[in-house]
Amino acid sequence: MTEENRTLGTPLGNHPTRVLFLGAGELGKEVALEMMRLGAWVCAADSYAGAPAQQVAHEYRVLDMADAERLRALFDEVKPDIIVPEVEAIATAELAAAAAHGAQVVPSAEIAAICMDRERLRVLAHEDLGLPTTPYRFAGSLEELRAGAEVVGYPCVVKPIMSSSGHGQSVVRSADAIDAAWTEAQEGRRAHDEGDVSRVIVEALAPLDYELTVLTVSSSAGIVTCAPIGQRQKSGDYRESWQPAAFTTNVLEQAQRIARTAVEGLVAKAKASGEQGWGVFGVELFVLTDGSVLFNEVSPRPHDTGMVTMASQRLSEFALHARAVLGLPITEGHVALSIPAESVAASHAIVVAGDGEAEFTNVADALAEPETDLRIFAKPEVHGHRRMAVALAIGASESDARAKAAHVAETLTVSVA
Repeated sequence: MTEENRTLGTPLGNHPTRVLFLGAGELGKEVALEMMRLGAWVCAADSYAGAPAQQVAHEYRVLDMADAERLRALFDEVKPDIIVPEVEAIATAELAAAAAHGAQVVPSAEIAAICMDRERLRVLAHEDLGLPTTPYRFAGSLEELRAGAEVVGYPCVVKPIMSSSGHGQSVVRSADAIDAAWTEAQEGRRAHDEGDVSRVIVEALAPLDYELTVLTVSSSAGIVTCAPIGQRQKSGDYRESWQPAAFTTNVLEQAQRIARTAVEGLVAKAKASGEQGWGVFGVELFVLTDGSVLFNEVSPRPHDTGMVTMASQRLSEFALHARAVLGLPITEGHVALSIPAESVAASHAIVVAGDGEAEFTNVADALAEPETDLRIFAKPEVHGHRRMAVALAIGASESDARAKAAHVAETLTVSVA
């Protein structure tokens, strides 16, 4: 489907663009809203009722999206023009089948399958595209993992080839801990499509200075990159991000080149299978202490660190994603920062602990500073720890913006009952 034969502006008319979200979290909610602003009809599916995007969509469904039969039945029922995978736990073979029958999978069924598989992605990035990465080996057994760890050296990192948000990941500092890392990878892996044993990647622990995310947009006008985003993580999950990040000209050039090359390679795979490869990609990069930049991973969708773009850019990553997916051109001007020169925007994830419904109070005091904002995701419940909101701020510097966003988070009162 192309821009020319797509009907926008009549979501409840006879021939609307029908968009199905597979995963209805806070990122999907923002993309769904942007799609709806452009006239698309939206259905949001997730494994539980009341997910953020389900609260705003025209319709919603609840199902296990890793169940191929149920996913196929959903496609048959909804008859989507566009399918937007927002989570990893999806029966990927059904995406390819849907694409073969004319649906536009975002950014493509082939890209979704590659980016869900660390082995395929690393081989494409390093061996096919020549991008710099940490030394690595793959292993399909404990014995192969032990051998691979000896090659890359200690300390090293062990990850299942199919997982996300740090699940199943371990830092291994000596051979004595390899067995435990193998067990952690098997228990933390994505549970379907893998058989009894998950293959793992073991890679050297690089002398990391900091991490960057470069949001890269593929559209009908080509590929462009946003200003790099700095970030702080905890246990593999994002906690803070800021844009633009502080970096040297050399780091910027390396980061943009690596991000563009990675996305060009993925889009080429999409086009080879007859798909467009349009959308936002979150390219994750390591900047080492010597100033060199390494490719890490790619998220084939808006990135959680990119929530800062709701404050920093006129078109957030969600608006850019919606436009690109719908066939609209995205140029350098569309991805420009909208904050004053020399200023910085920041986001601060609000992670809530407890068991039950979360309620936010003291919001007036939290947002007393004019250059701050808040997004409450309205997820129905917390069980353990869950990201429930994000604070946004603009400041005169990185430290100022981060402090303002942190103040919003710290001033809020959150009760769970």
